[in-house]
Amino acid sequence: MVKSLGIKSKIASVKNIQKITRAMQMVSASKMRKAQDRMQASRAYAEKILEVMHHLAAAHPEYRHSYMQVREVKRVGYIVVTTDRGLCGALNLNVLKATVAQLHEWSQKNVAQDLCVIGNQADTFFRRVGSNIVAKAKCLEEQANVKDLIGVVKVMLDAYDEGRIDALYLSHSNFINTMTQRSNILQLLPITGKHDEKAHYWDYIYEPDAKTLLNRFLERYVEMQVYQGVVDNLACEQSARMIAMMNATDNAGKLIGELRLSYNKERQAAITREITEIVGGAEAIK
Repeated sequence: MVKSLGIKSKIASVKNIQKITRAMQMVSASKMRKAQDRMQASRAYAEKILEVMHHLAAAHPEYRHSYMQVREVKRVGYIVVTTDRGLCGALNLNVLKATVAQLHEWSQKNVAQDLCVIGNQADTFFRRVGSNIVAKAKCLEEQANVKDLIGVVKVMLDAYDEGRIDALYLSHSNFINTMTQRSNILQLLPITGKHDEKAHYWDYIYEPDAKTLLNRFLERYVEMQVYQGVVDNLACEQSARMIAMMNATDNAGKLIGELRLSYNKERQAAITREITEIVGGAEAIK
């Protein structure tokens, strides 16, 4: 009987957890739609500016900006984007594993690394492993804005301008669909052109001049790519959390079923024992 009460208590506890995970699933589903709309709204611009930058790098304009000049890599910088909170499956783990793998490759080449982390999960992880973090920020919430990222991005751009780093990468989760999110590492600087034959036959006309325009435009390009990585990551976070909470709710339901089966078996065994004891007592009286 005591064991039955213990199982009944476990069933009640799992039911409470199931209510929480179901509520979190519904909240994530609601936030996911908003995050996806925000991501889609900025993705077209981010993809176009990336295309323009690749063309500029291959077209050899009259002014060759330092962001387009490849130099010997002695120190690299990484902007790593993760979530602030957990409970979103292997989303952060996949990004961190991909980043650590590349950092390990650089270490084997005796190349030092500086990190800019966006999101508490990346901050906690890289501090624990002793990485050199030069800038950090919390992951942006629903009202994400490029202006909120300018500070941490400028730290890395200044380091590149001053020659303290020779390459800059962005590591984040890329939203494919609701069920699929993939880790993605994008080289931000130096900007290298794609192998497109058309790029060698024409160039842009710059007004007022290439130097004035590119100095501001290239900074905007880096800021926009980081912002797109952040909003992509936010959409991935809500999708991954919704799926994780849905799986947790389903698993809680299965566990409740198993506990109910165990409870019924234990209850039936207790009833059988009581009947046996009653019958044995009756036989003893006779």
